Amino acid sequence: MTGTTPAQLTETLQHLHSHWERRRAAAAQRWDTLPPGDVFTIALAREAGTQGTLIAREVGKRLGWQVYDHELLERIAVDMGLRTALLESMDERRQSWLLEAAKTFLSAPAKGDWGQVVTESAYVHFLIKVILALGVHGECVIVGRGASFILPAKTTLRVRLIGPVRDRIATWSRNLGISEREAARQVRTIDRERADFVQDHFFKDPADQRNYDLILNVARFSVAMSADVIVEAVRQLARK
Repeated sequence: MTGTTPAQLTETLQHLHSHWERRRAAAAQRWDTLPPGDVFTIALAREAGTQGTLIAREVGKRLGWQVYDHELLERIAVDMGLRTALLESMDERRQSWLLEAAKTFLSAPAKGDWGQVVTESAYVHFLIKVILALGVHGECVIVGRGASFILPAKTTLRVRLIGPVRDRIATWSRNLGISEREAARQVRTIDRERADFVQDHFFKDPADQRNYDLILNVARFSVAMSADVIVEAVRQLARK
């Protein structure tokens, strides 16, 4: 990043924002040309400790749809020619993204060099590509990864799972077999990192309820009940 001025950094970030908006707009236009009754996708955002993966799998089982959580990383890893483990450390985490993004776009590597230059910007580029491709086929549940901010609203049920922090900490502690003190630290850290990931890359507030079609408080709904609500919601939307 030596020699990069604040003006260049600002220009680069504006370029990134415009790039993602063009991709989103192009996808939305493509879906708008499809006739009614075409396939839907469920984008499931979640706070840490809300059992998002369990709920997603229950929804997938009831609908007969594929669920993409950790599997999504594997697809990106294949696309980038990398082992999944190399990407896991960057998933939904900040790694000096502002500097990395500027470096990547001010001096972009050749297409064949992505395997050597593994920046978070490169990861997000492929993440968007994979999520859009999954959305074209539809009939799948995508957990996290900013899918709610990538796929067009017309053919996506955008769900967010929330819950009281005490309940989420207790769930995290129980599921991982760790102390509640350590669970509290991890839950708060993961919530913050996920929020930063969405804000940095998609310029959206993940806690803004206007970004979703359905918000479920898992303290009031069991895994089965949450799946019931989500399945019924997507069926009703698909009938419109």
